[in-house]
Amino acid sequence: MAHAVLELIWHSDGITRAGIARSTGLARSTVSEIVGDLLETDLVVEAEEAPSGGGRRAVMLRFAAAARVVLGLDIGAAHVSVVLTDMAGNELFWHDEPFGAQGDPDGTMRLVGRVVTRGLSEVAGDTPLLGIGVGLPAPIDHSTPRAPAASVLPAWDGHSGLRDLAARLHVPLELENDANLGALAELWWGSTDGIRDFTFLKVATGVGAGHIVRGEIFGGASGVAGEIGHVTIDPEGEMCVCGNRGCLTTLVGTQALLQRAERGRMCNPDSVLATGELSVERLVDAADQGDPLALEIVEEAGTYLGDAIASLVNLMNPAEVVLGGGLSRAGDRLLDAVRRVVASRTLVASVLSTQIRASTLGERDVALGAATLVIAAALERPDRYFREVAAL
Repeated sequence: MAHAVLELIWHSDGITRAGIARSTGLARSTVSEIVGDLLETDLVVEAEEAPSGGGRRAVMLRFAAAARVVLGLDIGAAHVSVVLTDMAGNELFWHDEPFGAQGDPDGTMRLVGRVVTRGLSEVAGDTPLLGIGVGLPAPIDHSTPRAPAASVLPAWDGHSGLRDLAARLHVPLELENDANLGALAELWWGSTDGIRDFTFLKVATGVGAGHIVRGEIFGGASGVAGEIGHVTIDPEGEMCVCGNRGCLTTLVGTQALLQRAERGRMCNPDSVLATGELSVERLVDAADQGDPLALEIVEEAGTYLGDAIASLVNLMNPAEVVLGGGLSRAGDRLLDAVRRVVASRTLVASVLSTQIRASTLGERDVALGAATLVIAAALERPDRYFREVAAL
């Protein structure tokens, strides 16, 4: 029951031993014993005394969020992001840079090692590291020890770099699909306002969905649910890496968007995209400026996304669909096209109950979700994370 008490203290602004006993139904003697063990971990501290109408004043217990540092990694196909937070999700360190991580696991781990060393030296000091969470752009089958899926990240098949990093830092390692972590970050820190059934859609190099069902990540039978990027939208379309044609990723993924912009600027010499290096960031910025070519590409992407989201809404009936990734910065220029298609291709009741919006967490969503994965695991399984207290 230690995990239940620890979670209760984490969620509270301060709670007494008596309050814990009332909330959990545990005997006060049991609560006192568990609290005593938690105080030894330095994760829980005794704070100011609670107000009292008379008699002996009760001592408040508070969670010491600064007692541990948490490392979150977002290893994307074409970038690496590193975040360090405390146990309340407050950002202490952030680093993001473009990098071809998909095909270079050794180079990725060298980059991660350098950045993590710098980040820990800057913000951690003597504060212990709690654990490492990692988001990867691939399905993670938790029923097998092999991760990520070799079919999506073949260069990473059997690669031990992440495990070696965790062993070197003497902390547990948590792996999860990047879209699932984006969903987890939205659940804990985003603008879902208590909604416990929603889908997070990450639109980047690939497209993935993270489903939150009743407040938990829904992974399906083997943990690989959410591969919406490989839903067929155009059976006669481009070949996808998965072997099928016309998948959503081939229409709205980064490569597809930039190829469309490259073709379009040949016929649009007045476009702000007519010269210079193309990127999703430039595309979105050009759409913000009202550039006709950029607007056409963004709205077309919204139409394709709307096709996929319409099916999602009919199948899952989420309360919200939250879009993340670089393209989501286009805001209503993208969302209006999505909503228009969804409204025309779903049941009326489903449309009325599902809100479609952009994430408020921006580029930090997956890395923050990776750190959150560690925090959640530590609260749920304190015996794995805080072995120094045998009673836990």
